[in-house]
Amino acid sequence: MNAIAYEYPEDVRAVRDGIEGFLHAEVFTRHERHEALLDDDRKLYAEDGRFSPAVLDIIREIRMASAAAGYYAMCAPEQIGGAGMGHVAWFGVWEKIFHACGYKHWLGHYAVSHWAMGPSPVLAKMTPEAKRRILPDMMSGKTSMCFGLSEPGAGSDAARIKTRAVADGEGWRLSGGKIWTTNSPHAEFCIVFAVTDAERASQGKGGISAFLVPTDAPGFKVERIIKMWGSAGGDEALLHFDDVRIEPYQLVGELHRGFATAMLGVNLGRIYNSARAVGVSRWALEMGFEYTKVRQAFGHPIAEYQGVTFPLAEAAMQIHAAHLMSLNVSQLLDRGLPARKELSMTKAFAVQAGAKALDSVMQVHGAMGMTNELNLTEAYVSMRKVNIADGSNEILRRAIARAMLDGDMAL
Repeated sequence: MNAIAYEYPEDVRAVRDGIEGFLHAEVFTRHERHEALLDDDRKLYAEDGRFSPAVLDIIREIRMASAAAGYYAMCAPEQIGGAGMGHVAWFGVWEKIFHACGYKHWLGHYAVSHWAMGPSPVLAKMTPEAKRRILPDMMSGKTSMCFGLSEPGAGSDAARIKTRAVADGEGWRLSGGKIWTTNSPHAEFCIVFAVTDAERASQGKGGISAFLVPTDAPGFKVERIIKMWGSAGGDEALLHFDDVRIEPYQLVGELHRGFATAMLGVNLGRIYNSARAVGVSRWALEMGFEYTKVRQAFGHPIAEYQGVTFPLAEAAMQIHAAHLMSLNVSQLLDRGLPARKELSMTKAFAVQAGAKALDSVMQVHGAMGMTNELNLTEAYVSMRKVNIADGSNEILRRAIARAMLDGDMAL
């Protein structure tokens, strides 16, 4: 039964069906085969908090298998060898992945290239030499990257970044640092945003450039893994750059105009996180409603108690609305419309609804909801984190209010 009147285009339906088959064939089987490794934090992470080498090998296998099957770079532009699919496909496939995998089969989250970790429209702005040197392994899934934008004093206000790239002959010397850089403990490359014209940057007229930097370059250092929520490891790190040499071919996009590249990535991230919220919540709600049918209290299934089922019903209402909003804004973006207000609305609404849905499902399960075997705690932590990532809910409300104060009153 379908609750959504909108029908995906035929090519998107084919990819959604195909990725589901890929997940069953390549992801679920690996989780079964490597359960002792993937479900144990003591084996999942090395002593420094990075994924262990064995885990990284499995993640690379997933990326490369997906690339060989034609899914990994599905939303990368055709000019760099991708399938060039748009925002509707981006949302639809990620929603399918998170719905099918939840957080039990988390390797599936590597089946399609995340915009900040591999092939995406961001890499269309690479120089021809960078494409020749770096792109083949990136497209095949052999290597990955990260996106160095946030700094301790420049999170939501990205224009305040302090990292500098000072001209040095035909290239630059990079100094500074980044924080909250997802995938940086494991990536082979990092897109680093740095001030290249301090005067223009101070006036808000550009002056920020993007560079693609190998993480093993002299002076590039992963200072420490950022561990959160009591985890033994993490996927974010604090980065430091000490006079890193940057060659001309490493410039991404136009000099002094890198902020547009940064915002392109952030906007893709907002669609991605909306898809994650909808997909994971659907996975969790299915678990929650099923549990109410089999768990008994006082001689009756707890499904008979309104105090149990009404919070799940409320969550389902919110996720349905988030699903519709996400499909709508994806279509607007595919038509070439900016949809800044609508994208802010969608991301904020979806991730808030997702966090509430996960909390309700955990509550229904009681103490079982907090056990490792159900993976609901990992899902909840993920939903809580994305209420901040790619624009906090407060920043998104600010963007909505500013657009409406400027006269955009369309709802």
